[in-house]
Amino acid sequence: MTKFRKKPVVVEAMQFNGMDSYLKIVEWMKACGDTTAMADEIKYSHPIMLIQTLEGTMAANPTDWIIKGVKNEFYPCKNDIFVETYEECDS
Repeated sequence: MTKFRKKPVVVEAMQFNGMDSYLKIVEWMKACGDTTAMADEIKYSHPIMLIQTLEGTMAANPTDWIIKGVKNEFYPCKNDIFVETYEECDS
């Protein structure tokens, strides 16, 4: 078996914490050219945010992070996984 190390990648992310953050996240997605945000396909159903991803619709719960991927796609990530995987940087 061959072992692999995950390449260091800098991502942009915002934490989802309810309606106020939902509005900021949708604006951020639109500013990045996300067509699902422009088509109003990002839904808020208290307390869940539904996001169209490359794998289909995914639900973000409060405290989850919304990540902009390397191909300008967006997807949710659970807070505990985000904290273990990412650290803040200046880049």
